[in-house]
Amino acid sequence: METQLKDLRINGSPSVLDQDPSHTVGGGVRDVYGEDSATEDHLVTPWSRNVACGMELMRDPQYNKGLAFSDKERENHYLLGLLPPAHLTQDLQVQKVMQNVRSYADPLQQYIAVMGLQERNERLFYKVLIDHVEELLPVVYTPTVGEACQKYGAIFQRPHGLYISLKERGKILDCLKNWPEKLVQVIVVTDGERILGLGDLGCQGMGIPVGKLALYTALGGIRASGCLPITIDVGTNNEKLLKDPFYIGLRQRRATGKEYSDLLHEFMSAVKQAYGEKVLIQFEDFANHNAFTLLAKYQTTHLVFNDDIQGTAVVALGGLLAALKVTGGTLADHTFLFLGAGEAGTGIGEMIALEITKQTGMSLESARKKIWLVDSKGLVVKSRWETLQHFKRNFAHKHEGCKDLLSAVQALKPTILIGTSGQGKTFTKEVVETFTSYNEKPVIFALSNPTSQSECTAEEAYHWSKGKTIFASGSPFDPVTYKGKTFVPGQGNNAYIFPGIGHGVIISGAIRMHDDMLLAAARALADQVTKEHLDQGLIYPPFKNIRKISAKIAAAVADKAYDLGLATRLPKPAELLSYAESCMYSPTYRQYR
Repeated sequence: METQLKDLRINGSPSVLDQDPSHTVGGGVRDVYGEDSATEDHLVTPWSRNVACGMELMRDPQYNKGLAFSDKERENHYLLGLLPPAHLTQDLQVQKVMQNVRSYADPLQQYIAVMGLQERNERLFYKVLIDHVEELLPVVYTPTVGEACQKYGAIFQRPHGLYISLKERGKILDCLKNWPEKLVQVIVVTDGERILGLGDLGCQGMGIPVGKLALYTALGGIRASGCLPITIDVGTNNEKLLKDPFYIGLRQRRATGKEYSDLLHEFMSAVKQAYGEKVLIQFEDFANHNAFTLLAKYQTTHLVFNDDIQGTAVVALGGLLAALKVTGGTLADHTFLFLGAGEAGTGIGEMIALEITKQTGMSLESARKKIWLVDSKGLVVKSRWETLQHFKRNFAHKHEGCKDLLSAVQALKPTILIGTSGQGKTFTKEVVETFTSYNEKPVIFALSNPTSQSECTAEEAYHWSKGKTIFASGSPFDPVTYKGKTFVPGQGNNAYIFPGIGHGVIISGAIRMHDDMLLAAARALADQVTKEHLDQGLIYPPFKNIRKISAKIAAAVADKAYDLGLATRLPKPAELLSYAESCMYSPTYRQYR
């Protein structure tokens, strides 16, 4: 160990730097001041130590503990004099970080402060996030991450994850090999074409995979070193970004067709070659035309999951199953009307239909007839079949056309209204009042993100429905008081679901994602909503318990993977829940020898 910790030696002998502080660099330039004065014509090799110590240790976010290093650790790891003499426990460091974060009024500044901590002290970052998850979730995830992506070029300081662009065609496996961690368990990948409800942000969409994987670790307990965020940069059609001097991506319009599909296929093949069958690949914020194609193409050959199609669907289904405890009846008793017929809307619709078939035994085609969609051209009906995108056709039923949402509500008299349009203020007062007039216990889900894109606010939903509605949103809203009663709006946040699903497939060693595993996750989420929660207006369990929630979801997903024969970690643990909890990453500091 002592030999390893000594300063760098080349071929076991002292380097020229040790022998002469005024040596010549590159064979000609005398380094009088002891600095590296190499130029392009005088190259040096970037050597590093075998075991991190001294300043190198403090600059390594995976091992840095700041003022929490003990006296013994400071002496053993060459830190004497490099730190002030004070010692702070990790809990005190958490208090200090939160005090600093709260001092910023601007959420984007809070985001920069929190994510900057991840670059300096990884375990402290996750400790802060876990201990203050309800307060910090809107900072590191929706809605603030949307603004962060829009301004990613301006706030960019150092790279996170891998950036794979068209320039790396034929070399993607080499890119993956450059990633320092070899035991990757979860990859979140985006091409940045449809970031939240904000559209094409190109390479700056990297904020989404980075944020998602932070939650995989903090909420799902997946070790941070096993998480890899990736952006596939095929250009952008966002003219503002193409003209932005700080834009960090390729300055060209998006590649499409064969050029695009060939690059993605090379990527998927390289991932399997580098990390094997059991790495979970989560597609994130791809545009509709690519998202459905990629999921259909690779779900039989890879362990893949699309959070926009499947994750949103599972969390929405979980909320609906919990809402049934208030409305009564089964899913098959309800009529569902969606505003928005893209990835989220059709994904939720398919998940609801699947669950109806499991509950009733009816055919999938019959179950789909309970579900109606409204897109930008009005109600999706059979007469529009030829002009519909393929993913909408399953929900094109025989009915007279309706030009807008209000006329669809009046014609269909739905019992559940769900917004996935990405268009704010579209659940108008007239729509909500008309919808609730038909229902004693109406259900409204305004799921679009970020907050500005939400179909309506919690306050609008409760007031316009005269306090009758069961409400959930995609973005967070404060509690609302109406006629003396306080309602706590549920947040149908995908963070309830994807960390637990990821943990479940990892602990079971699943090699494919099956729809029944997703249904199991939705039921596990709904099962954790108690009468006490429902009395407050909540149809999702409190987020402060998210680690326990994720563990129960993971156990349910793993159990179904074993039942389906998709699990490879054998034998199956006797107690999956306790096993899931025992496998969760802990951010507490470790002692160094």
